[in-house]
Amino acid sequence: MTLAWIILLPLLGAIINGYHAMSCTLRKQKVITGMVNFVGVGLPFIAFLIALSQGIPFILGAEEPLRETLFSWITVGNLHIEAGLCLDRLSTLMILIITGVGTLIHLYSIGYMKCDPGYAKYFAYLNLFLTSMLILVLADNLVLMFLGWEGVGLCSYLLIGFWFEDKAKAQAGKKAFIVNRIGDVGFLLAIFGLGVLLLPGISEGASIFNFEYIESKMSLIAPSTIFWMSSPIILTLLLFVGATGKSAQIPLYVWLPDAMAGPTPVSALIHAATMVTAGVYMIARLDFLFDAAPATLNVIAIIGASTALFASLIAIVQNDIKKVLAYSTVSQLGYMFLAMGVGAYAYGVFHLMTHAFFKACLFLGSGSVIHAMSGEQDIRKMGGLKKALPITSMTFLIATITIAGLPPFAAFFSKDHILWKTYSHGHTVLWVMGLLAAFGTAFYMFRLYFLTFTGKSRVSEEAKAHLHESPFNMTFALVVLAVLSAVAGFLGLPEVLGGHDWIKHWLNLGAGSAKAHSAHDHAMELILMGVSVAVAACAILLAFLLYRNGLEGPERRARAMQPIHNLLTNKFYVDEIYDAIIVRPIRSLSQSVFFRVVDQKLINEVFVNGSGKVLSWLGSCVSRIQNGFVNRYAFYFLLAVSVFLGIWVIN
Repeated sequence: MTLAWIILLPLLGAIINGYHAMSCTLRKQKVITGMVNFVGVGLPFIAFLIALSQGIPFILGAEEPLRETLFSWITVGNLHIEAGLCLDRLSTLMILIITGVGTLIHLYSIGYMKCDPGYAKYFAYLNLFLTSMLILVLADNLVLMFLGWEGVGLCSYLLIGFWFEDKAKAQAGKKAFIVNRIGDVGFLLAIFGLGVLLLPGISEGASIFNFEYIESKMSLIAPSTIFWMSSPIILTLLLFVGATGKSAQIPLYVWLPDAMAGPTPVSALIHAATMVTAGVYMIARLDFLFDAAPATLNVIAIIGASTALFASLIAIVQNDIKKVLAYSTVSQLGYMFLAMGVGAYAYGVFHLMTHAFFKACLFLGSGSVIHAMSGEQDIRKMGGLKKALPITSMTFLIATITIAGLPPFAAFFSKDHILWKTYSHGHTVLWVMGLLAAFGTAFYMFRLYFLTFTGKSRVSEEAKAHLHESPFNMTFALVVLAVLSAVAGFLGLPEVLGGHDWIKHWLNLGAGSAKAHSAHDHAMELILMGVSVAVAACAILLAFLLYRNGLEGPERRARAMQPIHNLLTNKFYVDEIYDAIIVRPIRSLSQSVFFRVVDQKLINEVFVNGSGKVLSWLGSCVSRIQNGFVNRYAFYFLLAVSVFLGIWVIN
């Protein structure tokens, strides 16, 4: 039951703090923050320690997965599904990221949320979020994974709309929930499809949705045909639809920028350590299935590269500090999917890991800025904050250099592995798109840094009076994440730079993970690495020249390029297009005469209210019989016995 405790401890925290939140609300008592902190932060930290102790053998080279069966979950005929957990190298990396970064975000939240009336409820939701993500990555079968998948969707809805009294924030939570449900339909259909293919030939006592069983039965999946396509292509495309929703890829990325409506630590948790990485993890877990569908991999690579470039263009003109980071997350997820699409699963997971560190640092750093600025998020009203926020500024700069892809910081290694694999696998156009996205990333991130921390202060006099560095629990989390952002890349130090590419060999994902490289390959890899660094350096220099003194010069240039600037500022009008072709027609249809008759008259009045009235009538009849008079009960009993005896005598 050791693995189960990694899940149960955050769940216990969610239950305790949830009960405490309800109790304080009902009795109008003050929240006991010490108890909430101990439970909300302490239990995830203990889960991290257990995860570390269980993961050390895999870090040291163990290959045999650790399995635990909690209980028999679903049994219908030959269909048998267990609630089983599995820890291997991939899930070890994931649970360490989830519990480790998650604990730091919980610790940071103590300072950030200390005055919020929903303090205990917030930590209950945060703990439940960790629980759901841990179920997702430790599950040994698709059905249990889907349970965790839906759990993180629910928690995102609760946390994005945490301040639901504000209608805009409530709408953002609803938008995230609905868009994710669209993707989840694809995932669910893929599960059904696998069931249809594998159930007829199921072995005695086997679970057809177990990952190991699916891999062993690939011979049943690969030759099958549905219409004109092979079943692996259909199954993997459906799975990718699910991943597109959860990990915010084109066309289902629109929920993620609006997810900024929640508290800033929530943004760090969703965008760095948990929910948005679920789609990447799912593809890596089912690498054997995706390897059998090269057409799907091509689609994934194209969508990933397009998303990386598309989101980086939008981020260039954003002025909300959290919105810049939100579109940055969409872009970086595009890189991860590009890696998956070219079969470089290990490097996609590697970038997932480095991204967890530097993006959590950036989001928590933005939260520190917002905390100091009394809620202000517009970078046009900042500037010169470096003196007032030295620790925040330094950690933010380290994470900014990291995401820009400068050596020897972590993202340099993970991003360049992806670009190299894209180029070496013959996807030259996608490599160019990835390189352009890298230029955009370095530019908009240093634009963000310069406008926030350097140059002349544009802070109002009222805000200046409250400027201060964040408390220790917040800056401690920032420092730890900044250090990890700087050094974590050495786990994937490439052979061309004298390393052993440990992360690739350790994860050993995909069919081509052990492919050797020639001297020519190494020479080309070095050249492309130099090109990537040069591109990032040029972008940083351009950002410095434009924004070192504020916004006056860039605003003049923006007016000269007004059509392009408007297009980017309005995010290519994607939300408006969706509203015109989907939201409004559905709303109009729901208000039509037909639907009013069907929904309100037939379904609501006949079926719902009608069934309620019938049950109410039956209840009133029974209540007349059960009136508490013993003599009547005796009469009914004798009457029933007489009837049964009469029937028996007649027959």
